[in-house]
Amino acid sequence: MSILDRFRLDGKVALVTGASRGIGRASALALAESGADVVLAARRPGPLEEAAAEVTKLGRKALAVPTDTNDAAACDALVTRALETFGRVDVLVNNAGGTAPLTALALSDAELEQAFRFNVVSGFRLARALAPHMKNNGYGSVINMSSAMSHLVDSGFVAYGTTKAALDHMTRLLAAEWAPHLRVNAISAGATVTDALEAFMSMDELRDAMIARHPLKRLGSPEDIAAAVLYLASPASAWVTGKVFEIDGGAVGSTWPIPIPSGL
Repeated sequence: MSILDRFRLDGKVALVTGASRGIGRASALALAESGADVVLAARRPGPLEEAAAEVTKLGRKALAVPTDTNDAAACDALVTRALETFGRVDVLVNNAGGTAPLTALALSDAELEQAFRFNVVSGFRLARALAPHMKNNGYGSVINMSSAMSHLVDSGFVAYGTTKAALDHMTRLLAAEWAPHLRVNAISAGATVTDALEAFMSMDELRDAMIARHPLKRLGSPEDIAAAVLYLASPASAWVTGKVFEIDGGAVGSTWPIPIPSGL
């Protein structure tokens, strides 16, 4: 087997949440290009079907399942549809998540609990449901999409950063508990140009300020993150589990360019 063959996913099935755009869409296409059939989940049916069509153009099967991962029943239904359609899921990419900046004094208990549901609980629920099937099929890789803010600090990110830090350690704990039957890793993604980030980067000076905080002097692309997803999904990373990969342009401090007063 050549080294490039170890990145192939022929005969495998991947499930990607948040797959209609950004990192999720790029990851779904990367996995399909490497040979996997793909189950795509996201809340918006239109863009989700468009992403699924791109998978089929690559010669792979695609199943689009409109899903709100905040809804436990919807997550259960997603797993059921995936297994009924393909009979297996070998790779789970827990990409759906996110929490808008909000200072601690403005953060309600309900908002913090919602951040945990979106960024931690939903991914756990999918991983827990699929782990036995992965073991039985003899292949399993779970990839959790974390954030550089899980280990960096800045005002306004207590909910987002705390929940992503929890996701990082959940990754390590699940990896230890489920080894050697399947692997669990995470990607700590830095500032990546997605629709969510573009909504904040409406002014050139803000974008320039963010770029200047990266040693590599550019923001990330969804494909930068998708390349790491492919590595962790494939046999190329067969000796890797319980790790959090920092894909962030070399950033060692917060790259957020907008000061957010604490309110104190």
